[in-house]
Order: sequence, then C-alpha cells, then structure tokens
Amino acid sequence: MHQRQWNGKLYQGKHEALVPVELWERVQGVMDGRNASKHCRMTHDFAFSGLIACARCGCSVVGEIKRHKCIYYHCTGYADKCRGEPASCRRKYVREEVLEQQFTAMLGRLRFDDEVLEWVREALHASDADERREHQEAIARLQAEHARLGERISAMYVDKLDGKITGAFFEEMSGKWREEQRRLQRDIERHEEAEQSYMDEGLRILEIARNAQALFERQPAREKRRLLKIVLSKCTWEDGEVVATFRQPFDILAETTAIAARAATAGQATSAKNEIWLGW
Repeated sequence: MHQRQWNGKLYQGKHEALVPVELWERVQGVMDGRNASKHCRMTHDFAFSGLIACARCGCSVVGEIKRHKCIYYHCTGYADKCRGEPASCRRKYVREEVLEQQFTAMLGRLRFDDEVLEWVREALHASDADERREHQEAIARLQAEHARLGERISAMYVDKLDGKITGAFFEEMSGKWREEQRRLQRDIERHEEAEQSYMDEGLRILEIARNAQALFERQPAREKRRLLKIVLSKCTWEDGEVVATFRQPFDILAETTAIAARAATAGQATSAKNEIWLGW
C-alpha cells in the first residue's frame, strides 16, 4: 500500500506501488545529479572550444576547468577516430593562456602601420573602380536581355490577337520568357547590391585586420571565438602548438604586412609598394 497527496490532502492508496520508494528516491537523486552537472558545464563559456582539431587524430579539442580555476584544453580522443590509441591524445593538455598567446601572435601578423594602410586603400580604390565597371557592364547586358524578352512577349501577344498562334501556345511561351525575365531581374539586383557593398566591405576588412590583435586581447570568450572564426580557418593543435591558416582576404593582408616589414628592414619601400599592389 502507498499514500498519495492530491490538492494538499493525503489519501491512502489501494494498490501496491509499482516501484519501491527507496529505488524511486535513488533514481531521482541520480537524475538531479546529472541535471546539476549539465548546468555546471553550461555555465562556463570556453573561448576556444569548437575551434581547434587534434592534428594527430582529427578529434575536437575542448576546454575543461581543473582545480576549480585553471582552464586546460585537451583532445576528446574518441576511440573510433584515434587509430586505436585514444588515451595518448587525451593525456596531453595545454593551458588556455598558452593558446591565447599563440592566437594573439597570429593576429599580430595582420597589424600594419599608416603607410601600408594607405597603400592598401589605394589598391582597394583602384580595384573598386574595376569592380564597378564590371558590374555595370553585366547589368547593361542583363537589362538588354530582359528588354528583348519583353519585346518577344509583346510581339507574340499581337500574333495571338491576329489568330496566327493559339492562346495555349502563347501562354506556354510567354510563361517561360517571364520566368527568364524574373531570373534576369534577380541577377541585376545582385550585381547592384555587390556594386554598392564592395568598397564598404573592403574597408571593414581592413578595419578588422588592423585592429584584430587589440580587439582579441580585450574581448570576452564568445567574441574572441567569433573573431577567430572570421579571420582563421583549419586550426589544429599538436604538442601544445596551434597551427592555422588565414581566411581570404586576410591571408593577403598578412602577406602584405610581411612584405612591408621585410622592405622596411632592407630600406626598399618602393619595391614593397609594388609587391603589395601586385598582391591585391
């Protein structure tokens, strides 16, 4: 027999309980513990979790809090990915501060002075003029094709009125041509949007690149991760070292900065400017 509470009153049950009270309480305790541990795991936002893969096995590198304060990263080391030796990956840890220092150094490769900034802006303006011309030529071609299809539809409508073609044939062909006109219009709008945004996008990229290191150093974990996803790709980790490649066009900017630095050391500013222009 068991008792049951309903609307604040206790009733005597007439059936045997399906689950013993002791077992029920133990199960609830386990479930509460799981929920509590899930909640604890979700309270900390690890800056680099989900960004890095283990270079040896390809598994994700994730963050973990140890000794209640220090953050370490390690390979998850799933057995189905680690060539039969998952433990060797899991045993290696790296502190978050070490990873942060390495990412900060990478972003420092994008930092450039005012002279290089002016050179890149000049290149961007020249490229923008070429880009605008190409978009305008494409828009003109698309508009001409759109108008030609409109003339076809009008001429065919006259033929239908004159009885030269059937109404069904007119509907079939005009429907195809109107669909083609809608596709052309979408292409025209895409070119118009690209024409307007090209220069703005280029300047935003310059701003991100030039300030990436400073932004990274003072941002919270979520923003650090977001910035790294914008700038870097293919991040891997092995024996405490992070290797990553810059996404386009940040790879060009990194190379530009390296060229300018080498030229400044050798006293060849003009040569550096020419190389930067060729890169863009």
